[in-house]
Amino acid sequence: MPLNSENVWVEFILKEWLLLASACGLVLTSVYAGQLPSFSLPELQVLLLLFVLFVVVRGLENSGLILWISRKLEQGRLIPLKLTLATFFLSMIVTNDVVLTVIVPLTLLLNTDRKDLLVILEALAANAGSALTPIGNPQNLFIYWYYGVAPGEFVTAIAAFSCVYLLLLVAASLAVRTRGVPGNPPVAGEVSNFGYVYLLLLVVIVLAVLHVLPVASVFLAIAYVLVFDRRSLRVDYALLLSFLCFFGLADNIHLLVAPQLQHAGDVFLASAVTSQLISNVPATLLFAKFTTQWQALLWGASVGGFGSLVGSLANLIAYRIYIVNNRGGGAGVFTIRFFAFGYLAFFIGVGLYFVFAA
Repeated sequence: MPLNSENVWVEFILKEWLLLASACGLVLTSVYAGQLPSFSLPELQVLLLLFVLFVVVRGLENSGLILWISRKLEQGRLIPLKLTLATFFLSMIVTNDVVLTVIVPLTLLLNTDRKDLLVILEALAANAGSALTPIGNPQNLFIYWYYGVAPGEFVTAIAAFSCVYLLLLVAASLAVRTRGVPGNPPVAGEVSNFGYVYLLLLVVIVLAVLHVLPVASVFLAIAYVLVFDRRSLRVDYALLLSFLCFFGLADNIHLLVAPQLQHAGDVFLASAVTSQLISNVPATLLFAKFTTQWQALLWGASVGGFGSLVGSLANLIAYRIYIVNNRGGGAGVFTIRFFAFGYLAFFIGVGLYFVFAA
């Protein structure tokens, strides 16, 4: 019995190491700063939106709609390219977090191998594509409003970043060869009627993310689930708690750090490296208070989204969904590959900045 108990704890630590690490970081920095972290209203709204997104996507899975789409998608050739391009371009409109919340579960239902590489390419594509528009991710929207940037000026400043990565991702996608896996894949049956309700609720959430509808409108989804489909409340709460810890960690670091940034290159490197520790959204909020170099900050946050798991919330979402839902094992290999591809993209981005933007 003790052995079994130990195995349970080891399995828990291996599965929830991200939550444990973020919680430890939050506690240690809170003790060092001598106060508890504070959470802003926008941060709490992000958590609410993510929670409702997870619930709606789980509802779409339960309805059979995502399985039906995956069965259609795996027909024909060039599956990696189709998934990568879809993620890249959709992330410009519905944000990198939203698109990965939908695309990664869909990918895991495909009757194909190399799913680990597909998810990694999708995470890279979401970060690269979302960088191009003011509404592609939260830090872009903040920079766009905080500095009063014109739409054309914004896109021009970061266009080289997204275009080069698009070419690299297309080449990488074409290099990935997939094939069907043996066994009996799930058969896509009829889609339940409530699947279309969840599709409508997903549209409501996307409009709330884009500030077309008030954030309070997402409570429609919560009310629907509580009344008609409580199974969809079985989502990854550990990931949501990890986000909460990272927001608190960023607040503590803000109290402990007072940077004096003079040059654009300093802003770029500081925001890119800091994103590896506290995510690019809080890093952007942190350094915006100390610089007027918005182009360098935009590049730093965009490049900083690659690399570590916490570089971007999109990375956390893609990684966590794969680890929790993949039944084939190989979590260690996937983690190594995720870091390897992520940091390759990170250092490419550093080079691109000094070539195109410095």
